[in-house]
Amino acid sequence: MNYETVIGLEVHAQLLTNSKMFCACSTKYKDATPNSVVCPICLGMPGTLPSINQKAIEHVVRTGISLNCTISDETKFDRKNYPYPDLMKGYQISQFDQPIASSGYLELEDEDDIRIIRITRVHLEEDVAKLLHRSDKGGNAYSLLDINRAGMPLMEIVSDPDMRTPEEARLYLTKLQLILRYLGVSSANMEEGSFRCDANISIRLKGIKTLGNKVEVKNMNSFRSVYKALEYEIERQINHHSKGIRIVQETRGWLEDKEITVSQRSKEEASDYRYFPDPDLVPIVISRKWVETLKAELPELPQARKQKYVGSFGLSEYDSTLLSSSLSLSDLFESIIGSIQIVPTFLPKALCNWMLGELSRLVNSEGCSFQDIPIKPEQFIEFLHMIEDGTLSSNLAKTLFEEMFHSGESPRLIAEKKGMAQINDERLMTRVVEEALNNNPGPVEDYLNGKESALKYLIGQVMKASRGKANPKIVTTMLKGKLEDRGISDGQ
Repeated sequence: MNYETVIGLEVHAQLLTNSKMFCACSTKYKDATPNSVVCPICLGMPGTLPSINQKAIEHVVRTGISLNCTISDETKFDRKNYPYPDLMKGYQISQFDQPIASSGYLELEDEDDIRIIRITRVHLEEDVAKLLHRSDKGGNAYSLLDINRAGMPLMEIVSDPDMRTPEEARLYLTKLQLILRYLGVSSANMEEGSFRCDANISIRLKGIKTLGNKVEVKNMNSFRSVYKALEYEIERQINHHSKGIRIVQETRGWLEDKEITVSQRSKEEASDYRYFPDPDLVPIVISRKWVETLKAELPELPQARKQKYVGSFGLSEYDSTLLSSSLSLSDLFESIIGSIQIVPTFLPKALCNWMLGELSRLVNSEGCSFQDIPIKPEQFIEFLHMIEDGTLSSNLAKTLFEEMFHSGESPRLIAEKKGMAQINDERLMTRVVEEALNNNPGPVEDYLNGKESALKYLIGQVMKASRGKANPKIVTTMLKGKLEDRGISDGQ
């Protein structure tokens, strides 16, 4: 309780471009044969000349604008020198002192609290090759190198050390991932490696302003891993400090199976990388006009959509958060609402309920995506109107919706073919209601003697006899009226 945790995150996101960062090789490498999507530039062969991918620059500018950053008038690429086996040419083309974007922030909302996490910089670099560690039958370890990933455009987003808990770090990553997906700049899939996070963490006694020695934690491939690694590292550092053991500034790796961090190497400083401007790449001038054009073309981001759902459609904060937290789900909601000129008052809430409930259940159980469902926007609208006007009961609606989900047929056509339409005509229900009363004298007597629960039983009997097609509201009204008549005729 005497310690304060200080956390900063470095997020690497592979960008969605057709070609790699500095060459014309395809970015579709994940299912390719190892070392097949490469060229002399990817391989770092002597005498090769890289050229800059403009789309990657555009993606970083759009990200920087969305994170409230200042976009540089001029940026350049530098050589970051380090001798790792996954970097064939001995240096990585990155950015040092002139990043594309800097001095931004991201707002975190947690219940009634709003936290501002500052963004130090957003810069661009190339990804490295992938090391695959193996062992033979004799237990001898060896490593293989797949160069397909080398040269992929990689955006790095560095936060200030403004987070104080693992939960804040998870919220930050979740919101950042969602923004990148809304922008369409990255798939931001952590499990596939297109969204990777390194955490810098230190502790200090409460009230002390000086930062302690920071430890960088790597090899975390899920939000859960980040959370658990930070929890472990906080406990380890507090343990060391309380026992007078010096906390070493180092890089540690997260072991998922053991849920511990282990030392990998001492932590480098910027001077260790011997940065210098890449002599093969000219500085880039970023025009204000281009930045303003990109800003005007930005899509509606999750926070704006959430506010719209609350303010314009009357959805709750909870529903709006859930709806806007999935790009594909939110896009589907937008397309359905946008398919009609005048939106009835009941429709947004009804649509939201079915999308967050039954539709999400079916999508998860079938293992498909919201983009793959065969239900057209106009069919969704028709379905919701059928519930609203009483054509479908709630039970029949679930059955019909599942049929619609699998077949893509019109809800009215399905209802007609399968006889699912709700009965709203009192004349058609009179016989069924009378039979329920005549066949159940006990519950009738109980109700007339003040036992309200007997009415539910009688309603159930009518619904059973009508195979769930009778309108329960009309049934309830009819039963109450006829029971009242019987009570008067019996002198009760």
